[in-house]
Amino acid sequence: MNLFCCFSSSNTNATRNAAGPAAESTEESPPTVTSAQPSSLESTRTTDTVPRPKNVAGNSSSQAPNTVPNINNIPTQIFTFQELGAATKKFRKDHLIGEGHYGKVYKGILGKNGRDVAIKELNLRGVQEKNKFLVEVLTLSKIRHANVLNLVGYCADDNHRLLVCEQTPRGSLDKYLFDLAWQHPLDWSTRMRIANDAALGLEYLHNKFNPPLTYRKLRTSSILLDENFNPKLSAFGLSNLAAPVIDTDGNCVPSCAASAQWRVEEDVFNFGVILLELISGRRSIDRSKPSYDQQHIVDWARPMLGDKRRHPELIDPLLKDDYPSLALNRAVDVAAMCLLQNASCRPLMIDVVLSFTAVMAAGGEEITLFR
Repeated sequence: MNLFCCFSSSNTNATRNAAGPAAESTEESPPTVTSAQPSSLESTRTTDTVPRPKNVAGNSSSQAPNTVPNINNIPTQIFTFQELGAATKKFRKDHLIGEGHYGKVYKGILGKNGRDVAIKELNLRGVQEKNKFLVEVLTLSKIRHANVLNLVGYCADDNHRLLVCEQTPRGSLDKYLFDLAWQHPLDWSTRMRIANDAALGLEYLHNKFNPPLTYRKLRTSSILLDENFNPKLSAFGLSNLAAPVIDTDGNCVPSCAASAQWRVEEDVFNFGVILLELISGRRSIDRSKPSYDQQHIVDWARPMLGDKRRHPELIDPLLKDDYPSLALNRAVDVAAMCLLQNASCRPLMIDVVLSFTAVMAAGGEEITLFR
């Protein structure tokens, strides 16, 4: 069954020519957001009913980055640097949960209500970047979706620029796929539910949020899990403040490797990489493997994507035989379309969401189309 029957036959046959090699990873940095640009994919199922994201380059807000929004119009809480220092015990090392060239992320407990939060301290320089921070905060504060992390508040005291987000109790998805200390591998049903709900969050950003947003560096470490393993896209990943445009992670997008723009098609590619990671239990880059083709998940999977007889070779050994074969075939079909090297042939996220209903149905799962 072709899940993307609305595409032309040439696009369907392109499934066997999945995306090209991934680039070398040089530095871990957070995903960022830019205004979404349209895909040139012709989809008879969606083009008449769903408006494509507006062709707007640059900022994730319709407001210019050098225009400072009125802080009274930002619908979120303002914290003092002193309050956030107290929440993190003066930013102690044992509260540090992540860092990169963009800054550091700490776990904290707000004194007023004892709420667990994650606090991102940004490295920003210059007046324009600091003004842009408030524009980004205004954008983040308006996001409302069950599968996107909520912004709790921010701090803009003196030269300090910090974001405060809700903290998820189970941490990031990569821990449960790749950490050998985790003794209970995620079952097939949980993996596909995580993929489905992450797709819903991404589709919301692309099509329902105004202005449309792209995530850019979507990866397993930016998908956070609540106590019931419900995924939320990290709001920290939606900050367009410090990360370079070129993606050097394992989720490298061929069409964007030398581009100054980021489009919805690149987000779709990265979703395909994550779907492969969920299916296979392999990292996007695994340097312990002997050869380049084995190290990069897309190159490793490419010969198997178009051959249903080889789909079982993609499955995580930890799952053994505990997965529905039809659901596997349909999930691999979705991943293959997302990973096409020709960006214009990739589906939109709304197509991915619709196609995932077949994956969930094949596994006997409850179907949630949109939130």
